[in-house]
Amino acid sequence: MKKILIVMAIVTLAGTAAAQKGNPFLREWNTPYGVPPFDQIKVEHYLPAIEAGIKQQNAEIKAITSNKQAPTFENTILALEYSGALLNKVAGVFFNLTECLNSPEMEAVAEKAYPLMSRHSDNISLNSKLFARVKAVYDQRNSLNLNSEQMRLLEMTYKGFVRGGANVPVDQQARFREINEQLAVLTMQFGNNVLKATNAYKLVIDNAADLAGLPQGQIDAAREAANADPATRGKYVFTIHVPSMEPFLMNCRDRALRKELWTAYATRCTSGEFDNSQIINQIVNLRLERAHILGYPSHAAYVLDDCMAKTPEAVDNLLMQVWEPALAKAKQEAYEYQRMMFADGINEPLQPYDWRYYSERLRKERYDLDDDSIRPYFSLDNVTNGIFTCCKNLYGITFRHNPDIPTYHPDAIPYEVLENGKVIAIVYADYYPRESKRSGAWMTNFREQEIRDGQNIIPIVSLVFNFTKPTQDKPALLNFDEAETYFHEFGHSLHSIFSKCTYRSLAGTSVSRDFVELPSQFFEHWCREPEVMRMYAKHYKTGAVIPDSLMEKIGAAATYGQGFINTELLAASFLDMRYYSITEPQEIRVADFERDAMNAIGLIPEILPRYRSTYFQHVFTTGYDAGYYSYTWAAVLDNDAFEPFKEQGVFNRQVAKSFRTNILEKGNTEDAMTLYKRYRGAEPSIDPLLRNRGLK
Repeated sequence: MKKILIVMAIVTLAGTAAAQKGNPFLREWNTPYGVPPFDQIKVEHYLPAIEAGIKQQNAEIKAITSNKQAPTFENTILALEYSGALLNKVAGVFFNLTECLNSPEMEAVAEKAYPLMSRHSDNISLNSKLFARVKAVYDQRNSLNLNSEQMRLLEMTYKGFVRGGANVPVDQQARFREINEQLAVLTMQFGNNVLKATNAYKLVIDNAADLAGLPQGQIDAAREAANADPATRGKYVFTIHVPSMEPFLMNCRDRALRKELWTAYATRCTSGEFDNSQIINQIVNLRLERAHILGYPSHAAYVLDDCMAKTPEAVDNLLMQVWEPALAKAKQEAYEYQRMMFADGINEPLQPYDWRYYSERLRKERYDLDDDSIRPYFSLDNVTNGIFTCCKNLYGITFRHNPDIPTYHPDAIPYEVLENGKVIAIVYADYYPRESKRSGAWMTNFREQEIRDGQNIIPIVSLVFNFTKPTQDKPALLNFDEAETYFHEFGHSLHSIFSKCTYRSLAGTSVSRDFVELPSQFFEHWCREPEVMRMYAKHYKTGAVIPDSLMEKIGAAATYGQGFINTELLAASFLDMRYYSITEPQEIRVADFERDAMNAIGLIPEILPRYRSTYFQHVFTTGYDAGYYSYTWAAVLDNDAFEPFKEQGVFNRQVAKSFRTNILEKGNTEDAMTLYKRYRGAEPSIDPLLRNRGLK
């Protein structure tokens, strides 16, 4: 997924000479390519730098509003766009590292920094003098002879002020500010609770006989995890981090153990110390209240007004087109698994903790395909080489590890991205789980691309994963879903790497939420193409290329389990929309609300939403509120966008150049559908999606 960091405050260099000497944020970075000097940055540096940045930008905003000259594009819009490098500089490091290098000390800083920055953001959005100047320029936009990118910046700046509350009546502004500050703290608390609850649980197994059915690689990893703690040395430890949990649920024959692990995962943050139930109630109602203040009937209506979908009705219409065939297929899958349970002598209803086990068993039977046969060909190094080869064949770029570039953790590997011998971006790839990192996979930036004073400032990209660590005798081996996740996040990075935008606020992935997933999901297609797999899928021991027979099985199984995959994804999308489509404040009882939402769409009890409410970080923490549908919306785009490659070759450079030029380079410089139609020649069809997922 693309992690969206909304930081409206941005600031220039400031601070006394003494402060500059002690705080790396308050001086120039003499590092390769201007990457953060991670080895010099300490927790105590963040808050003073944030405060200095806020002070400096306040001075810059005052200079704009005090300007005696009439408002112009240059003295108002550009001045605002260029205000404040420092706060953005600090935020790029701070917000990223709170996600992947967290600590109690970082949390303590965040508790102060989040409301501070929220307050500062509101001070800009609600500055009546500043908005008056922005509006004055906007009102005369058609007579200013602006180029298309300048016009887009003007329009998005004006729209940002309106959506940020510039038109909120004076008597409601104090409450508007209060809501934003409360939301800043609550969303942080929600994410911290999920991280702590996930780290707090361990399934400790003493008897190796209880591990029957598990692949040896996972048994070895569980033994190593146990040996890392003196209290569990010599035993086996499994966690509810996905790389540990998923293969356990797929392969462990002991139903009681599967139930125990699954229950711990599915009931996270529903009670006790890390309960998120009341936080959800507060977040949903506060976002609704803010939407009402801004003149929208619901938070979903507010969010979607700035997206391709535009309305909740359009979202529901799209989701239902996929939901109905997906649910029908999921019911058929449930019937097959129930029969297998009966054959095993288990005369009980199929449960969510049974689904992955019987799905994997049937997949092995039907396609003679299992994770153990796939993983040896998909070592992390091999998949990395495959991704790099695809990028070279499609776009002519290469990647080079540079150990001299500072990094924030030994697992985070810095790469130079080169085109025609010139470095065009820096990419950090952070591969393995740790307690300081939240679960999942995402892409963000430490620095956005922009052109300033005629100089192109290259992006500094962060890719974060949670792949199973190597063991003493095996490298990190991925299953096919994890390999696709790697391609997915790398697709996001290409959106930033290739950005050719003048203004950072329009650059790279700074696009609407239902467009941002297009480049990532689009790049997934190369993961499973036989021509591509032959290049990178090689046995980690022998170097043998993946056999055609195994590729054929992977291809034949491509639509296997799509009932479940699509149903759990869409169920989460419907749940998200249900929370944010409410139009009146209400006391939300999370368990009841979730049950009613799922009953309304007919979700079968054997399947839960991909994320249950209390750990649904996408919509309560990371910026996909009323936006989780975007994965399906973008899937329509990406399946349609891949059709020319199916017709003309997966490495057709002419088609790749068109996608790069019309989509990847453009950022948010034009309307998303305009960009898409320029690449494809028409609006997207849903048929390729339904066909590729076996739903048509």
